[in-house]
Amino acid sequence: MTPYTPPGLNKSAFHCPHCNAFANHTWSELIGSSHGNIVARLISWRVSVCMHCNQFTIWQSTTMIYPDSSLAPLPNSDLPADIAADFQEARSIVQRSPRGAAALFRLCIQKLCIHLGEPGKNINADIAALVKKGLNPKIQKSLDVVRVIGNESVHPGTIDLRDQPQTAVQLATLINIIADAMITQPKLVDELYGGLPEAKREEIKKRDS
Repeated sequence: MTPYTPPGLNKSAFHCPHCNAFANHTWSELIGSSHGNIVARLISWRVSVCMHCNQFTIWQSTTMIYPDSSLAPLPNSDLPADIAADFQEARSIVQRSPRGAAALFRLCIQKLCIHLGEPGKNINADIAALVKKGLNPKIQKSLDVVRVIGNESVHPGTIDLRDQPQTAVQLATLINIIADAMITQPKLVDELYGGLPEAKREEIKKRDS
């Protein structure tokens, strides 16, 4: 599975906002015309065409103007419905309000900790409790990244998110990584284990006891 690559000005390949495929994109200038005659090249405007679906995106400077879709990935399909809803709200405002998106992504982490059995009152304490339960150090770092940056969006300190939509996009990617490691993969393992013959599962229980 190709890691999510958000659309970006002059990138040669990224996940298309139309077909969601990771594909090559060709770029050209946007030119104004009148009755077939070139009027002027529109400075700082660019157009890309997806080589997979042939749909185009329009950019003004570093901002994608069309389509009006998010730069952030879709939420992991195994996220609980209420967390997925917050995730979708966050990704819908990534370009217009990176700080607002980061704050919502932080809320997603808080709710995810509750889903994993923690109180949810203090994210830092919840992460520490998950570590004691054997949380992978890499996932701990991902949780802390979302927690710290999300907290900065609510209580500004040393990180300025006002003009950094890419930071919010990265938070979305991290949440999907966390959900994959803590929800999707265990779910898959449980399904595979449940598919073993009952006699074999009984043998394993006896061995472990």
